[in-house]
Amino acid sequence: MAKDVETAEASAGEYSAKDYHDPPPAPLIDFEELTKWSFYRAVIAEFIATLLFLYVTVLTVIGYKVQTDPTKNLVDADCGGVGILGIAWAFGGMIFILVYCTAGISGGHINPAVTFGLFLGRKVSLIRAIMYMVAQCLGAICGCGFVKAFQKHYYNHYGGGANELAAGFNKGTGLGAEIIGTFVLVYTVFSATDPKRNARDSHVPVLAPLPIGFAVFMVHLATIPITGTGINPARSFGAAVIYNQDKAWDDQWIFWVGPFIGAAIAAFYHQYILRAAAIKALGSFRSNA
Repeated sequence: MAKDVETAEASAGEYSAKDYHDPPPAPLIDFEELTKWSFYRAVIAEFIATLLFLYVTVLTVIGYKVQTDPTKNLVDADCGGVGILGIAWAFGGMIFILVYCTAGISGGHINPAVTFGLFLGRKVSLIRAIMYMVAQCLGAICGCGFVKAFQKHYYNHYGGGANELAAGFNKGTGLGAEIIGTFVLVYTVFSATDPKRNARDSHVPVLAPLPIGFAVFMVHLATIPITGTGINPARSFGAAVIYNQDKAWDDQWIFWVGPFIGAAIAAFYHQYILRAAAIKALGSFRSNA
């Protein structure tokens, strides 16, 4: 009996010591994904989520501009409408809702920069990353298209929710704002979905959409006056396609280069500094040698 207890304790000790293992990295190219319905379901989820995201948020931006237009005299221009705070809440709140709804299906990316960062972190394959980005951009175009279809005059007159560099800021400032803003978002995504943290704290997966939504909210507060806040190339691209004005296209590169750089930095920082992936890989190499 004593021997059985000792064996059980030894087994328990061995189990607790190996209670957590890093999940294997996603393959670079996984053609098998193309044969699974779950893959296409995830792509559809990204398309619909991005469509809803753009529809609600762009409609909020245009509604605010209509309400505060002094020629309309609808409300006091100084304190009427939802304001920048309300716009930031619309973007952050929609991300919170949509990530919560789609996380179990597609991972709830809703943003090519997030997808790119997770691809660099070996969380998704190249095929999945490309298909997600295509779906996100198409969803953004359709979302803005619905806004224009329902409110064409207001959409054209009040800027179509398109991201443009604000007057008084140079392109370097705008690029820096997009890099830092996207870094905050993608770093939050990596931290909120860290499998080691999820294994340790069972409540973390349930709460993950909340910090991600708050990250979007806070970044919008800081960067709306500079670039209108992109940090999401699909959001900027969809609005530019439907609005289709020169200024939006001239500044479009800022809203792709900045977010992708920010996402890459966040992926490197989390994976190779905080999680010390490079050191682990080196140690594994030495042990095998």
